[in-house]
Amino acid sequence: MIYTVSRLMGACAIAALSTAAAAETITIATVNNGDMIRMQGYTDDFTAKTGHDVEWVTLEENVLRQRVTTDISTKGGSFDITTIGMYEAPIWGANGWLVPLDGLSEDYDVDDILPAMRSGLSHDGTLYAAPFYGESSMVMYRTDLMEKAGLEMPDAPTWDFIREAAAAMTDRDNEINGVCLRGKAGWGEGGAFITVTANSFGARWFDEDWNAQFDQPEWANALNFFVELMSESGPPGYATNGFNENLSLFQQGKCGMWIDATVAASFVTNPDDSTVADKVGFALAPDTGLGKRANWLWAWALAIPGGTQKEEAAKQFIEWATSKEYIELVAAKEGWANVPPGARTSLYENPNYQSVPFAKMTLDSINAADPSNPTVKPVPYVGIQFVAIPEFAGIATEVSQEFSAVYAGQQTVEEALAKAQALTNDAMEAAGYR
Repeated sequence: MIYTVSRLMGACAIAALSTAAAAETITIATVNNGDMIRMQGYTDDFTAKTGHDVEWVTLEENVLRQRVTTDISTKGGSFDITTIGMYEAPIWGANGWLVPLDGLSEDYDVDDILPAMRSGLSHDGTLYAAPFYGESSMVMYRTDLMEKAGLEMPDAPTWDFIREAAAAMTDRDNEINGVCLRGKAGWGEGGAFITVTANSFGARWFDEDWNAQFDQPEWANALNFFVELMSESGPPGYATNGFNENLSLFQQGKCGMWIDATVAASFVTNPDDSTVADKVGFALAPDTGLGKRANWLWAWALAIPGGTQKEEAAKQFIEWATSKEYIELVAAKEGWANVPPGARTSLYENPNYQSVPFAKMTLDSINAADPSNPTVKPVPYVGIQFVAIPEFAGIATEVSQEFSAVYAGQQTVEEALAKAQALTNDAMEAAGYR
């Protein structure tokens, strides 16, 4: 009865909004991951409630970022809703590129959005994007392979344990890699992963005067450790593996461990897609004992470009897609383990969701991430796997390409770090930071 009433309230709220405008066709740019593709499958529910149709432009993560950034900065007007994250939302909101998400309905309950997600998607207290789901990162591992290796995964492992366990689980003859990690170029792909790994080794992108820090021993320690770990126990060609490639490997039973986005938990435990669904455990992202774990904080969120002519219909879609009612819709159709996680407080207070095996570890990982204090040493920036300045995306994309060249055996760690140091300092000087 509670479910029925809440669904009706949500339906009435959206239907009431829809009467104020004629039916529209809105175009949405989104990323090609599982939760966003699942959302597309439920679009008929939105159309039935509002009369609005939806056209989807679904892109690989790096391509999405490039297309959306170009379109919104040039006021191209290609999209009525764009899928962005915690890096873009406050910067683009401050630039006036996004429509503020004020005036959302009372039933939507904006105060229910997890504080970490709401803060990261706001500028000066104004929300500019609504989280479809939120995430940190954590260890997902094969419980059967860990047991076979004679080891037990701690709730809060160290990188040394991860390396030991990866070596013990690696079985090249049977195509089992002890660990699968991102090496793919792109600031939000392999760049994000090596940045949080470096954070846990005591490294930082900049000192307090905005000087690049790639010439410091902490970065060398982190990058050398990563390359050695992946050479010993990672899959061939890991330099081109991102989230989706590693997800596929894990689901096929080819990874002993995978350290990546907490949102992946529902996919690796889904028996329809994963051959190891009943053999997966979870732990916090690893550390080196310095006080920072290799976990990030992120939300894939929906925002409205300032140039759209369909603002009202776009707001209706965002309310529908990021609502409590949408979560209940997915739960009713596919089970609570498959709802979009990490965005709403009420989800983690729901007894149905509390019984999901990875729910607590996801929330613990999100709560362990502190964008205002991301590194061991002090820094002048906010952000964990990114630096919240407009210049970061371009700089970090180039740096990640240098690192991926190391993973591919095309240059040494020392060469890559020297290039990263030079190009970062040059860019920061040109931008007036130094």
